[in-house]
Amino acid sequence: MTTVARMTTVLCVPQWQGSASGSAPRLMAGARRAAALVPADAVVTVPVVETGGDKVAGVRAYDVLVENQRRTREALAGIDDRVITVGGDCAVDIAPIDAAHARHGDALTVLWIDAHPDVYSPHTLPSGAFHGMVVRALLGDGPAGLTPERPLRPEQVIIAGERAGDASEHEYLARTGLRRYGVDDLERVLDDLRGPVYVHVDLDVLEPAAFGSTCYPEPDGVRPQRLIDLLAQVDDVVGAAITEHAPSGDDPDPGEAEVIRRLGTVLTR
Repeated sequence: MTTVARMTTVLCVPQWQGSASGSAPRLMAGARRAAALVPADAVVTVPVVETGGDKVAGVRAYDVLVENQRRTREALAGIDDRVITVGGDCAVDIAPIDAAHARHGDALTVLWIDAHPDVYSPHTLPSGAFHGMVVRALLGDGPAGLTPERPLRPEQVIIAGERAGDASEHEYLARTGLRRYGVDDLERVLDDLRGPVYVHVDLDVLEPAAFGSTCYPEPDGVRPQRLIDLLAQVDDVVGAAITEHAPSGDDPDPGEAEVIRRLGTVLTR
């Protein structure tokens, strides 16, 4: 029997408006740099709106985010390969995860690796930064125009590496039954993975001393090698994302570039 190799397309989405950080515009350069480091058969860059937008219904730059998501969906419609999305802020992953859900159905598991659980709502996050609401939106509890028509079920989502959620987020996690693993018990996430897996990596899950080019670094994070070793044990990765790379200067940091390259390699193996 002949085995057909999977083709991989990197989808670069250099969006920054989902973040409220003063450094958020750096995410545009970060997305482009990171996209060039992930091994792939092709790279497609979404022509995102690069200007700011208005705060509507508690969501910062709502109009821009809706338009960028529309453009992302349009780009995805022309790709049949496995997609590795490279952002930009975490909100770039709504459309790709929705597409993976449409393809793989309720067997899909989303492994959300992030220092933050991203389950705020427009009512609980004063800044209105939508990248802090993405998981909640994926579950169907988000703003119109930014929420999938077919939401994920709570049992399809696992959060790993989280160490910075606030009380309202942890209340939501408890109420919905979302599984959550911190840094100390990170490897336990492997026991829960079933079926095709979509892996979301927010680079702020990493220990800032080893990878500091993010908008919201959090202390006591995961060492890069530990994360790479974990991902090497995840089977049937049908899609993935690497997000929130915010380099501070024009010259790439060789060590951080190597971390992204190795993450990309293990996700596309």
